[in-house]
Amino acid sequence: RRERQRFVDKNGRCNVQHGNLGGETSRYLSDLFTTLVDLKWRWNLFIFILTWLVMASMWWGIAYLRGDLYRPHDDAYSPCVANVYNFPSAFLFFIETEATIGYGHRYITERCPEGIVLFLFQSLLGSIVDAFLIGCMFIKMSQPKKRAETLMFSRAAVISQRDGKLCLMFRVGNLRNSHMVSAQIRCKLIKSRQTPEGEFLPLDQCELDVGFGTGADQLFLVSPLTICHEINSKSPFFCLSQRSLRSEQFEIVVILEGIVETTGMTCQARTSYTEDEVLWGHRFLPVMSLEDGFFRVDYSQFHATFEVPTPPYSVKEQEENLSLA
Repeated sequence: RRERQRFVDKNGRCNVQHGNLGGETSRYLSDLFTTLVDLKWRWNLFIFILTWLVMASMWWGIAYLRGDLYRPHDDAYSPCVANVYNFPSAFLFFIETEATIGYGHRYITERCPEGIVLFLFQSLLGSIVDAFLIGCMFIKMSQPKKRAETLMFSRAAVISQRDGKLCLMFRVGNLRNSHMVSAQIRCKLIKSRQTPEGEFLPLDQCELDVGFGTGADQLFLVSPLTICHEINSKSPFFCLSQRSLRSEQFEIVVILEGIVETTGMTCQARTSYTEDEVLWGHRFLPVMSLEDGFFRVDYSQFHATFEVPTPPYSVKEQEENLSLA
């Protein structure tokens, strides 16, 4: 079938865009620092460079209004800022003042009160801009988004029997030797449904139990693990059979969250499985082997599955057949 629109991509990106905010866009300015952190690198650099150009233009404007640009080599004339006679020189003076480099070639004179006021304003504004710039750079470089790329999910989920029970399973793995502390996994079923009152819910979210009551959702993610959701009477897949799977439309969103051991920051990795990526009657190939003094993980078989005998009936049908028998 033609690939339909996902709610969450395989790489974890959510396909949701907010539009028609109206007057609510002012909320972004009320939390300016978070807004700058959420922007891409190119927009951050553009905003800060634009701020520098505006401040340099103010120094150039003072020199232009005072006539300093027309008398660059007049020794008898005292300009506002020495050796500022065009925009590049005004920009260099701003950078020297902002970064406290102080080459000594350009300096402000005492006969320019408007320049002194602008100097005080630049000192105050420059401290704020530097704080925003350093804070944004530090947070963006230390964000654990790249760490999430080294957390793997199997390309497909499988449905087969485990311990005599029909289960939905998928595999997760950690490519790094550093561990994920307090790793926890959650699953959401995204499916449209209609309530008994006639209300249509286009993207209804339902929780899939992956061991919340037993603690199986708390992972010790040292080697690849197979996450299991038991299909029972409380599961939304209670009526799902191999035949009905072909006509269903749903999406399973998987959220793996934990603390990065090296940085102590919280990391979250996401993926999703549509009905086309759920294989009925399959099981994952083993990837662990015992070597000389250690366990070896073969990630070339991480996504591989093989067919196993599995009843094509739903759990509901199997329970009805047992009750009739």
